[in-house]
Amino acid sequence: MDFLTIIGAVIAIGSILAGQLLEGGHIGSIIQATAFIIVIGGTLGAVCIQNPLSVVLKGVSLLSLTVFDPKLDIKTDIAKIIDLANLSRKQGLLALEGKIKDLPDPFFKKGVQFIVDGTDPKMMQEILETEVEHHEEEGMTAAKVWDAAGGYAPTVGILGAVLGLIHVMENLADPSKLGGGIAVAFVATVYGVGAANLFFLPLGNKIKLKLKREAAARMVIIAGLVGVAQGDNPRILQEKLESYLPHSQRSKEAVKG
Repeated sequence: MDFLTIIGAVIAIGSILAGQLLEGGHIGSIIQATAFIIVIGGTLGAVCIQNPLSVVLKGVSLLSLTVFDPKLDIKTDIAKIIDLANLSRKQGLLALEGKIKDLPDPFFKKGVQFIVDGTDPKMMQEILETEVEHHEEEGMTAAKVWDAAGGYAPTVGILGAVLGLIHVMENLADPSKLGGGIAVAFVATVYGVGAANLFFLPLGNKIKLKLKREAAARMVIIAGLVGVAQGDNPRILQEKLESYLPHSQRSKEAVKG
């Protein structure tokens, strides 16, 4: 679980509320339902106009990546690949078929099935890389929904401010209605700028980062499975794959070829 997202949100909101209190203001003065509806509703509408429904829904579903890390364990995947390499050297590539059912990752399983089916290593690499690239591109397109929201929110906030000022101008003769209009005017701007820079843009960037990490992990699997298909020495293959890892995570034990 990515607790930093939750911690960051708490710090961002807490800092703004604390600053408001330290300045002698009241939290209630920056809680305006009208401004919230204008900014969030207007931003959502603009995003829906710009993107197809499938992209918007995909972008919303990717929000889970900002809180929950994708199930990636490159070190474990490397260990599995080396086990497969050792098995194939001793018993042949067809012996890998018995290991397919033990692989929970559909992508990993597909790659091993290619090896068992005798697929040409270059062809297998092209197919798997194309799948990774397509998955990453699809995710990046969906992540841009939050970039778009971050771009529209401040402008919609200004629109809310203008609407508030119009309301103020219409009620100059009634001082009791001036406060509400001015509050909506300024709070809408705060909501727009705050939502964009504290939530929408950071969330979009974190989603992109997680997608890149996932793609990088898949590329390690591809490199490993291609090595198995080509009959590479397990020790050399392990050193090659562990070059993707930080030095602190690399194995210090040699693999018996």
